[in-house]
Amino acid sequence: MKAQEIALKTNLVYDALLTVNLGAEAKIAPRWSVDLSGNFNAWTLDHGKKWKHWMVQPEARYWFCDAMAGHFVAAHALGGQYNVGHVDMGSLNFLGTNLKNLKDHRYQGWYGGLGVAYGYSWILSRHFNIEAELGVGWIYTKFDTFECAGCGRRVNTGRSHNYVGPTKAAINLVYVF
Repeated sequence: MKAQEIALKTNLVYDALLTVNLGAEAKIAPRWSVDLSGNFNAWTLDHGKKWKHWMVQPEARYWFCDAMAGHFVAAHALGGQYNVGHVDMGSLNFLGTNLKNLKDHRYQGWYGGLGVAYGYSWILSRHFNIEAELGVGWIYTKFDTFECAGCGRRVNTGRSHNYVGPTKAAINLVYVF
């Protein structure tokens, strides 16, 4: 591979949420690239709040001009595991998912899904870009429910849920080699 064909990136949205993340992108044709991003959060927050998870998200991108600059559309897959609970989200019901249950219960499971996205990459200098991307899609998840975040008996086993909605939100700081 030649220069300007490989990039490393961090998603500033995940950084703000204290989630360790790293992405890599490689140009495979004049208008095509592949991206692989991953994130990991293993922290238990104050008062037993959990938002633990890991995720991998491969993506194929079509660029309207040259790869790694300007407008692009993408198709992505995603998968991972989570252990979340004891988080007060108020009475928020987001796209058919009742998030108020996170206050008194813990959910532990896995997920996988597919989506499409649109993004734009601004060239800041020879080696740095800023990239914004939004994606929507479908996620299937299978999980167990527990009474509370750190303890409690298992309430449900092997429940599943289909989610349709946002699957990607990124503001990436990109280093292009």
